[in-house]
Amino acid sequence: MSRFYPPLANGLRTDHPVPGLPFVDDSHIPLDDGPEAIEAVGRNVADGMWGRCDKIRGGAGGWLAFTTDPLRNDLGWSVRFHPEHGRTVLLMRDGDLSPQHQQWWDDPLLFRAGGYWWDGADWFRPGQIWDPVAERMERRAARAARTVSAADLLDGAGDPALARLGKVAAFDPEAEPPKNWADHLALWAERHTAREGALPLERCVVNIASPELSGDQLVGVPEMAALGGITASTLRGYIARGENEVPAPQASVSGRSMWSKSVAADWVEARNRSSEGVREVLAGQDVDQLSPGAAAVRERYSERFHHSLWGRPNIRKRWVLRHRNEPAVREVANELAWAVASDLDHILPTEWLSITVRHAVLDQFAQSLELRVTEDVSEISSFELTLTQPMTKMLDWLIRHHPSTAQHTIGNILRDLQDRHEVPAAVTGQALHRALSMDGSLDATALKNYLERVLPSGYADAV
Repeated sequence: MSRFYPPLANGLRTDHPVPGLPFVDDSHIPLDDGPEAIEAVGRNVADGMWGRCDKIRGGAGGWLAFTTDPLRNDLGWSVRFHPEHGRTVLLMRDGDLSPQHQQWWDDPLLFRAGGYWWDGADWFRPGQIWDPVAERMERRAARAARTVSAADLLDGAGDPALARLGKVAAFDPEAEPPKNWADHLALWAERHTAREGALPLERCVVNIASPELSGDQLVGVPEMAALGGITASTLRGYIARGENEVPAPQASVSGRSMWSKSVAADWVEARNRSSEGVREVLAGQDVDQLSPGAAAVRERYSERFHHSLWGRPNIRKRWVLRHRNEPAVREVANELAWAVASDLDHILPTEWLSITVRHAVLDQFAQSLELRVTEDVSEISSFELTLTQPMTKMLDWLIRHHPSTAQHTIGNILRDLQDRHEVPAAVTGQALHRALSMDGSLDATALKNYLERVLPSGYADAV
């Protein structure tokens, strides 16, 4: 899941001011000299300082760089540059620079509203749903999103004389944001337009406007918790402890965190698609929440242990005392059986099995492709991808005993077949579903529910 790292302030020479944040003088950072110069400010200079720069190949293009501030080592500067859309300059906590640097990779040019991001043309919601085929978070467009530019906000109400430009040496990360931000924006615009070759204010992006972010589309902790099927106190605990990948809120209303309903829905889907969610869908009503395969192992070993402890008189008479009885022995047997069922990885190493199953399935699908009359895969049908019964039963065993491991195995199969043979992931998903329906042990409903959470959204509709 893509995490949102909140900036502390705008650099004065940014082209895309973050609304509500103060502006800080960045003249001591060589922004105009390129990424290498920015990196050199902090890299290998002193303990507690660092810097890095990278070129973006493909996608949006441009470069990204960060450096610890030489005057304040607890703070630093993150810069994203695009040859057409200008640059974003952010003052951040030094510890957030590296993870923010990773967030800039590929297409994002700026982030707003708790992680909504812009690629120069379109706005997308915070990435939460992993696509194993593309090997990245799914890109879900914000509905009817419109870019709000600096020109849209500079309506003459702001007075630059009432604003103050901050200095990094005296910057207080805990200070309240300026209440007269329109004045600060006016001061920035005055300095910005005075620079030679400055990006026109009409192209300086300040914010996103979307129906998803309107007041009636925001939910608080109680509503979001209800959507996720948990209590409000549980959700607050997740947030306080940084657990369960709870997305950053899109707004704060009277001190209360608020999320877009769309972001909340994506979070619920991400929870369902997580390892815990995948295991849960097959856990059924088992008292220990074991997967069907693990529950079967427990029952088998429970019977075996019970027979060993109670069913053999020559063994029983050695340890059974008068105050012990068959229910007590049954309890001991269940405990022993649970110990075995909960430690399946020692019975059959899961990682090795996953790799073996993956390559075996790919090999059989490749053999199916070799039998086709034409090499053109644009019209391939899932019926042309076949698995033998033993191979299907092995994949079925992995799903029943290790649902989350099988989730990653299937994702790798989809991606490898697409990369190596250009077979669409939806076709591969249909072929797996058909094979498991015929030769697997799961009932139709359990299998469908499982694959809906395992196959990437958009492909799962085909099962």
